[in-house]
Amino acid sequence: MNYAELESQIGYTFKNKNLLRTALTHTSYAYEKNVQSNEKLEFLGDSILEFISSIFLYTNYTDLKEGEMTKVRAQVVCEESLYKIAKAHKFSDFLNLGKSERMTEGEVKPAILADSVEAVIAAMYLDGGLEPVKQFILNNLKDEIKIASKNVGQKDYKTVLQEILQKNGDVDIQYKIIRETGPDHNKEFEAEVIYNKKVLATGVGKSKKHAEMEAAKYAIENLKKKR
Repeated sequence: MNYAELESQIGYTFKNKNLLRTALTHTSYAYEKNVQSNEKLEFLGDSILEFISSIFLYTNYTDLKEGEMTKVRAQVVCEESLYKIAKAHKFSDFLNLGKSERMTEGEVKPAILADSVEAVIAAMYLDGGLEPVKQFILNNLKDEIKIASKNVGQKDYKTVLQEILQKNGDVDIQYKIIRETGPDHNKEFEAEVIYNKKVLATGVGKSKKHAEMEAAKYAIENLKKKR
């Protein structure tokens, strides 16, 4: 397979193409073809990703406390963010998958795509050292970190809303994504929060979680106005 297009997308040309090939080889394909999978690279890439993002947070967000930095990192270094990176750089066109792992219409499971990003990060590190890895991670996550740092307190809005509503006994609270706009690398989501089949509020964000938190936040504000 020619990886030139993918290398152009990620901004790095591999000296050892076998490393990249392994990083893009899922266990289902490895089992069928009796080759090495990307599992071990994924393990290493996960640690590198946390390391680089932690240094960036520590250096550039000195106003955040330790617990807040942990929350921001957890919000950014997650399956959803990595899936968006894989979609933006068209990883699915280059993945080696077994027959059982291709979803309908050729789609690839989000978890598999997210894992492949971690594996490619590790392969990039082994091939070229820390600097190109740092560039790749920050180019793709710097904006996400900025958004998450500004909304670090939002992690509690859904919990707060649930506690408010549950004072009246058991309740049915649901979150629904009602709209997605923008390209894969810069999507915007709109979510609504539904309480006992009634829409309480809607929210918009750069991720599904962010949109849900915004919806919960506005629902809390609306409930306070009615008191």
